[in-house]
Amino acid sequence: MKFSFRWLSDLLDHGLSVEELTEKLTMAGLEVASTAPVAARCSKVVVAEVKSVEPHPDAARLRVCKVYDGTAERQVVCGASNVRAGMYAPFAQVGAVIEPIGDGRERKKNLKIGKAKLRGVESHGMLCSAEELGLEDKSDGILELNGTATTGEKVISATTGEKADSTTTHEKQDSATIGAKTSSAAIGKKAGSVTTDKKSGSANTGAKTSSVVVGTDINQALALDDTTIELDLTPNRGDCLGMIGLAREVGVLSRATPRYPAPPEVKETVTDRFPITISAPAACPRYLGRVIRNVNLKAASPLWLKERLRRSGLRSIDPVVDVTNYILLEYGQPLHAFDLDKLHGGIDVRMAKEGEPITLLDGKELKLRADTLVIADGKQAVAMAGIMGGAHSAVSESTAHIMLECAFFTPLAVAGRARRYGMHTDASHRYERGVDFAIQHQAIAAATALLQEITGGEAGPVEEAVGELPPQAEVILKPGNIERLLGIRLESDEITDVLTRLGFEITAQTDDGLKVQVPSFRFDVSMEADLIEELARIHGYNRLPSTRGMLAQRMGAAPETLLPDWRLRRHLAALGYQEIISYSFIDPAWSRLIMGEADHEAVTLENPLSTEMSMMRGSILPGLLQALTYNSNRQQERLRIFEVGMVFRRDDQKAILQQNRIAGLIAGSRHPENWSNSNEPVDFYDIKGDIETLLTSERRGPLAFHSTEAAPFHSGQCAAITVGDTVIGHAGALHPAVQRRIEVPAPVFLFELDLEAVRALRLPAARHLSRQPEVSRDLAVVLDEAVPAADIIREVSAAAGGNLRQVRIFDVYQGEGVAAGEKSVALGLTWQHPSRTLDDQEINALVERCVERLQDKFKASLRS
Repeated sequence: MKFSFRWLSDLLDHGLSVEELTEKLTMAGLEVASTAPVAARCSKVVVAEVKSVEPHPDAARLRVCKVYDGTAERQVVCGASNVRAGMYAPFAQVGAVIEPIGDGRERKKNLKIGKAKLRGVESHGMLCSAEELGLEDKSDGILELNGTATTGEKVISATTGEKADSTTTHEKQDSATIGAKTSSAAIGKKAGSVTTDKKSGSANTGAKTSSVVVGTDINQALALDDTTIELDLTPNRGDCLGMIGLAREVGVLSRATPRYPAPPEVKETVTDRFPITISAPAACPRYLGRVIRNVNLKAASPLWLKERLRRSGLRSIDPVVDVTNYILLEYGQPLHAFDLDKLHGGIDVRMAKEGEPITLLDGKELKLRADTLVIADGKQAVAMAGIMGGAHSAVSESTAHIMLECAFFTPLAVAGRARRYGMHTDASHRYERGVDFAIQHQAIAAATALLQEITGGEAGPVEEAVGELPPQAEVILKPGNIERLLGIRLESDEITDVLTRLGFEITAQTDDGLKVQVPSFRFDVSMEADLIEELARIHGYNRLPSTRGMLAQRMGAAPETLLPDWRLRRHLAALGYQEIISYSFIDPAWSRLIMGEADHEAVTLENPLSTEMSMMRGSILPGLLQALTYNSNRQQERLRIFEVGMVFRRDDQKAILQQNRIAGLIAGSRHPENWSNSNEPVDFYDIKGDIETLLTSERRGPLAFHSTEAAPFHSGQCAAITVGDTVIGHAGALHPAVQRRIEVPAPVFLFELDLEAVRALRLPAARHLSRQPEVSRDLAVVLDEAVPAADIIREVSAAAGGNLRQVRIFDVYQGEGVAAGEKSVALGLTWQHPSRTLDDQEINALVERCVERLQDKFKASLRS
């Protein structure tokens, strides 16, 4: 939420500087994200009156103006199309300096005004646009101050521009300046009148009904010495999404009393009503509507209103939208206006019909779901409740009569609906967090009064329909629990003062504690701990003492059967890998590319942040490949990365399963570029070796790699990794089709393992070391080249008896002397008996048994 520092200052005398305010807000849990000046810093820019306008003798688009700046008339050459005699505008005198806006990217240097000669005509200064003053990103023409400025003798009407015979502003006026809605001679103080003689300068930088005189510095006249503050509110603080709620909060922090706007009195001059029905009372507990006839939507919003909107991050559109946005900012209450002539029958707040069409104000055409709350008339849905109005009933310049709505929708009825349709609006942002359900009457009255002030119109009575209003919660607060949980003792008077200022009401004091009634705007308070948190916030988190824990602290046991995550991370880092962290949300296109046929198990989000992040990852590999693509596009082709994280998929019953995995990727050359290193690329055995070092342990079962096929690996270069009889993951080369899609030229190899299986170890057990000599034999067999080495070792180990200590493959040969399609595999076998020496007869029998086993299983033969 963005707000103007001056607007807040008009609501209460907090006595804080911008820096002090941001510090207090942040420490109270309302984090300040940024601050920025509301306009460009400038000097020697004043309010001036254009006395005359003549065509330039040598340029059709230029005009020669006589401008009175309060001291003398100046000749100025101007090219703006809207310049005219009698207008009031900002005037940069000779010597004026306008600093760059923001970080200066749009205008690198200060704009310095000097004497100039344009097509032979001298110009002494410059009439300024809103863009040049930093009031707008882009503007056409000079900024008009009519309705704001005066020569000191005549006051200019805000609506007609005509002069009224008055030398002071003691009487009621229609003129306005930027800043505040209430007349005051000084910010935050009420005053009955403000003089407009030349000596007085600016009447008030924050008054709605005062005026400034020609010659007044523009910073003072338009209250440009102001700061926009942006809050990064947590979702539970929806009550601070309006200036009234924010003033309440700052009032508690600064011990100042806010000046809340009084409910305006609206004179009902017509009796027209528009019938309202609530068919979804649980979703819409209150709906108010008011008919306003004969409004003039061609009227312009006053400059003070436009500026308050701009300084809060909203742009001016038309009087109706500006007024509803203003009430939104002031009260935190969204409103909407319908063109009355486009409504039929009556309003019905109901749930949408499945597939019901609606075209929204932004032109988006939607098919609604049945769980979406809508505002409908007798023919169709005319708005998505709490989100956006429909184009069919939208207000336009030709609108003469409107129906103004002000409603309360429950947070659960709106939450997630906007995101489901790919939208996010100021209204949905507030309704999702909870709007005060007791302010609708005051908000619609304030909107009506302000709208009538700008556009005229005749207001009818408020039509109200009430559904199921939520009850106001009552919470028991025990003072003893405050000291127990916060470590401080708060006096009863201080507790009562803080809670009362925050809007809570102490209804009774019992033996159990204080009975506290929660206000209607605090949806986040429902238990005693919430109240204690409020006291901690206001007291100051930084002022809470550091205390020892109240409970005995016991060290957590580190099970010997579980390898710590950090050991795995450190091991891969030692191998040259770098750890990355990628999003758990991925693009469905990446999911289909990586998961292949398993994509049907993917988990799709109901309310995604964007279409590119609308699916939960079913594998860590997409994140690794995206990191690879990013680095490859920046000429970083040698990469070794890994990630530890959670993946998500659905089982056959559509339940969501979560699994922790560890995955890695290598690409490019085997060694870093060096004069002594070769530039040979990585291959399968590089990543296989890394996995073996990660998983090799006597406390695991036997590790093996078996040829298989799996997405997104290259068929024929993919292995299933097993520990014992359990498959714990896969490794291999990236499929060429996938590699072409991601446009990575270097060879890529990946692995992905079940983290829990990788961490699992067996309990260590002591084993007697034999003092007997080892006996070794070498064995060379010829067999089909497709037989995996792991299968050979498994069969030999099964046949070699219980005294076998080691079997290893020390040579593989294909070539002369070995038939095509076959290979020669040389095995080294080592035996050792725990208590005696093995003789040759026993060993020879074991070797024969191994050969017979290989002959039976693989049709192997001894190599001669």
